[in-house]
Amino acid sequence: MNCPLNHIIQAINPASVIGNADKSICGVAIDSRKVEKGFLYAAMPGTITDGHAYIDQAIAAGATVILCQHIPNEHPDVTFLVVSHVAKAMGVACHLFYGEPTKKLQLVGTTGTNGKTTVSTLLYELFSSMGHRCGLISTVENRIAGSIIPSTHTTPDASGLNALLAQMVDADCTYCFMECSSHAIHQDRIAGLHFTGAVFTNITHDHLDYHHTFDNYIQAKKQFFDQLPSTAWALTNKDDRNGMVMLQNTKAARYTYAMKNGADFTVKIVESDFQGMHLKLDGKEAWVNLVGAFNAYNLIAVYGAAFLLTSGEEEILIPLTSVPRVNGRFESIAGPQRITAIVDYAHTPDALENVIKTINDIRGNNAQLITVVGCGGNRDAAKRPEMGAIAARLSNKVILTSDNPRNENPEEIIRQMEEGVEGQYYKKLLKITDRQEAIRTAVMLAQPGDVILVAGKGHETYQEIMGIKHPFDDKAILKTIFNQHQ
Repeated sequence: MNCPLNHIIQAINPASVIGNADKSICGVAIDSRKVEKGFLYAAMPGTITDGHAYIDQAIAAGATVILCQHIPNEHPDVTFLVVSHVAKAMGVACHLFYGEPTKKLQLVGTTGTNGKTTVSTLLYELFSSMGHRCGLISTVENRIAGSIIPSTHTTPDASGLNALLAQMVDADCTYCFMECSSHAIHQDRIAGLHFTGAVFTNITHDHLDYHHTFDNYIQAKKQFFDQLPSTAWALTNKDDRNGMVMLQNTKAARYTYAMKNGADFTVKIVESDFQGMHLKLDGKEAWVNLVGAFNAYNLIAVYGAAFLLTSGEEEILIPLTSVPRVNGRFESIAGPQRITAIVDYAHTPDALENVIKTINDIRGNNAQLITVVGCGGNRDAAKRPEMGAIAARLSNKVILTSDNPRNENPEEIIRQMEEGVEGQYYKKLLKITDRQEAIRTAVMLAQPGDVILVAGKGHETYQEIMGIKHPFDDKAILKTIFNQHQ
């Protein structure tokens, strides 16, 4: 694959071009270790390392074009493109290099604190069931028309992202549904892409380790909508207090969905149990496999996005009623003696509270809720006491345990969660660092009809400790323990 450098220069409009512009590139990279002969290397400024420090290394590996903010040393055979925002220019360059794939796809991005994976995956499942070839880019996995590609980031870097989109085009996909994380938006990983539509789910406390303030976090999400073209549509959650903020400066056509307010698309829960919900979606009644008010919001977002994508011409409701639950999102596992276990990815205060309230609304009066929960290491520590407080206040018993401690001491993370637990709830509390033993203890404590919630890891099949990912699957462990107690 080759791309004329002049095409990239015209698209990114650099402040200066130093060297020969009459050449082509045969690859793009932001990691100097992945550079090969004839590549364009983007010297990305970063919070930990600055890509400019590796320009000489990239040139030694064969880079013939350098995208940068400043030139450390000139090289006679290398072309330097000097820009003010390397990441944004790299996004545009990658899109061009891979043949502008999003001009050949209908691309829908979903952003928000919670619900991104569910909305994106349900849209993929819905449109696939309607006979369309689709792509999915998500936290759990990437898919290309049924083929699964493991996911390492919620949103890949610009080169990996555009390569994936190009594969979707080659596989004759006509739609792609993609999670857009606040990190990816802020870091311009999605620059250069042409979005057909954008969905906002909600915004609550998360990622303040990266964004530092809640306002910065909101602005990162809003940036996605601000950059949409007038040809796109934007669909937002009107019930979220920051939902309408997303639409303030967008050029896109504006639409809303809600459960509590009047909106373009509305939803109401008629009744629910652990198997599903009876909903009124946009005035039409349907039974769906998902559970909880948060999933009712996800479903009306999916319905609204599908309606806008098809101009309401395709039947949406019937296939929507049969879409499966998303891996690790409110998945129920039946245990002995009518014990039910729920595995959920809830790793933010809002998500944890939503899941627990949903369980409490459904479980019988005599059933107890035992919650097993931890918090990830090397992430926003401010949410730890909040999550401890929510679990203790809303559950009958709580076991604080390890999640992915990464490079932190798991006992210290648990101690920080414990700080949020109010005195009157302390008698409900157990602390068991070993996650498998915590789950086993919850099963041993459960009485007939009780509910066990194992929160925080959901779809993950590993536990990351000191840079090593050890095999660990909440669902598999629960099933094993249940089988031992049949």
